[in-house]
Amino acid sequence: MAFSPVPADSAPAPVKCRFQAGFTPISPDFTAPRRGVAHGATEPRGREVLRSDCPAAAPAPRWGAVTAEAPRRATYEDVLRAPPGHVAQVIFGVLHTHPRPAFAHASATSSLGILLGARFRFGDDGPGGWIILDEPELHLGPEPDIVVPDLAGWRRDRGQLPERSAAWSAVAPDWICEVLSPSTTRVDRLFKLPLYARSGVTWAWLVDPANRILEVLRRT
Repeated sequence: MAFSPVPADSAPAPVKCRFQAGFTPISPDFTAPRRGVAHGATEPRGREVLRSDCPAAAPAPRWGAVTAEAPRRATYEDVLRAPPGHVAQVIFGVLHTHPRPAFAHASATSSLGILLGARFRFGDDGPGGWIILDEPELHLGPEPDIVVPDLAGWRRDRGQLPERSAAWSAVAPDWICEVLSPSTTRVDRLFKLPLYARSGVTWAWLVDPANRILEVLRRT
């Protein structure tokens, strides 16, 4: 599963948008590292034996066996131990941390949340029927992966919604929005988009405040 660009006339976008030239949908099967393997790392080859040049009758050296350990999968405890002022997420089993974005990022997220919340949550000159949250903590998948999108929305008519009293939700949203910044763009595009697609998120928005670009993507 992956996301594909959506023509502006068919996207449920309450704001005017244009698309970044040359955007290529990301395939989670191609870009996502395997669980527990850091991005760019090689997988352990398992048991490697140092063989002796002595005749077969000679005993093998006792130190001749080396076992490569598989990298440990990051957990919620790693997220809780993140340094103050950092956002920590577990994506395909790998811990990703980055400093909290600057004011421009926060301003764009807050403004977008106000605009969308009025129309799609409260029905103010809009359709209503959605629950839209700022920076919800999502635990997706059976192990799980832990992500915090800038904005996320759930359709009320789907029945399965986040619990109001819970600190995090295991219910995948219908829509997510990531506001891009220098510290988050790579992770948002290469890792979080495939994870959202795998988890069943239907719509994804990527907002680039610096270049005033909104990309509207639909799961295919």
